[in-house]
Amino acid sequence: MKKLLTILFVLIGFYSLAQNTITTDHFTVTGLVKKEFTFTLSFLENFESKPFSDVVITNHKGDKKGTIKNLHVISLKDILKDVEPNEDNPKLLSEFYITFIASDDYKVVYSWNEIFNSPTGDSIFIITSKDGKKMNEMRESILMITPTDYNTGRRYIKGLSKIVFSRLNK
Repeated sequence: MKKLLTILFVLIGFYSLAQNTITTDHFTVTGLVKKEFTFTLSFLENFESKPFSDVVITNHKGDKKGTIKNLHVISLKDILKDVEPNEDNPKLLSEFYITFIASDDYKVVYSWNEIFNSPTGDSIFIITSKDGKKMNEMRESILMITPTDYNTGRRYIKGLSKIVFSRLNK
């Protein structure tokens, strides 16, 4: 009986961990910016959302972990177009990096040049719907992905909550 109860409690523990949702209804842009912004789900609905092909999610080894289908996306660059780094010298923008933080504290880092001065920046998206579900219906909203990455799961953010602009220390 004790073994049965132990197994039952372990299974209940795993079940409760699996139920942790990382849903967010907004994200804040902060750090070394001239003005902080908060983007809500309703504000994001104002952006043009485009259909996008299915994306295979792979881990760091390239193993397939799943596929996200029937996507609609917004370009991250469109969302961040009014965000200005707190730096007037354009040469120094190369020292900036941007950290994207999920509600479970998962972090992904891009350089300023990677987003605003390379083709990679044209392929970073906020997912507005997947599998017929809109952002407010998705368990893991707000989602961000870079489908051009070789291993897409490394920068697939679920529950985006914060974007922080920083600069390398001298």
